[in-house]
Amino acid sequence: MKKQILTGIRPTGNLHLGHYFGAGKNYLKYQDDYDFFLEIADVQALTDNFDNPDKVRENVYEITADLLSIGLDPKKVNFFIQSKIPEIAEATVFYSNLVTIARLERNPTVKSEIAQKKELFGNKGESITYGFLGYPVSQAADITIFDGELVPVGEDQLPLLEQCREIVRKFNSIYGTTLKEPKEILSTTTRVKGLDGNEKMGKSLGNAIYLVDDEDTIAKKIMQAKTDTTKIKKDDPADPDKCMVYYYHKLIDSNNLDNICAECKKGARGCVECKKELIKNMNEFLEPIRKEREKYNPELVKEILDEGTKKAQEKAKDTMKRIKEAMKIDY
Repeated sequence: MKKQILTGIRPTGNLHLGHYFGAGKNYLKYQDDYDFFLEIADVQALTDNFDNPDKVRENVYEITADLLSIGLDPKKVNFFIQSKIPEIAEATVFYSNLVTIARLERNPTVKSEIAQKKELFGNKGESITYGFLGYPVSQAADITIFDGELVPVGEDQLPLLEQCREIVRKFNSIYGTTLKEPKEILSTTTRVKGLDGNEKMGKSLGNAIYLVDDEDTIAKKIMQAKTDTTKIKKDDPADPDKCMVYYYHKLIDSNNLDNICAECKKGARGCVECKKELIKNMNEFLEPIRKEREKYNPELVKEILDEGTKKAQEKAKDTMKRIKEAMKIDY
């Protein structure tokens, strides 16, 4: 039997290049090698979008269509909606008794995200909700309710998975061996930088290229991309490693990389010329994805989600039966 793998994505916006290179390309490999459950984590999205439910609901379907457009096969991947699996919420409540508030506050990933919120939103970042703080507990429920043996993570998410393992060990030590302890599949890809040179690409930072962006949008965004600030005039030499345009040329494996680099260094290539070449290459790169996405109308996406969710519900019910038997609450 294939090992079971579980991962999730929060529906807070369309997929961008960071998602594609950081996770999506790996998903394409997983679908052939594992029994793959892919959670559209709408409940987790509500932890910091609780006041904008329409946004989350719309993006459940948008992000699923994006994932299908990069080549994920619904016959190989079980797409499901988190809120339609009530056993996840039940498990979250049970597990909340197994972890202290102090331990949650020490979680490096949670601390980092709280600091980021404070930086972005000022005093509003101090109003951290119970749901946001309890995110690692909810994630542990996601993983264990599907007997997730393997979980794809980046290095920044390892503390969340370790917290899940702590919860599993605590549960099994009290109630007997019931839950599987998950192992990580550590992503070897680096985080994709934003157009502005920020180490992270994201919607809130306004520096992302989305898979659904049309040609005009791509052109406008790339024309504003950060270049080497020491280059003042067109014929000035520059350092391509300080230029986001060259960075994206490399990311999508543009042809002519050696020439781009050499011409930039000796001042034989202007930034506008280089940006126009990237616009052409980027649109050629994204066109097959945009074309594939046209196949997935809202009705078909809903059908795919319904089918995957049905299988996920069956699996979750079986696991919850074991949990309640172990906890002596199977009345």
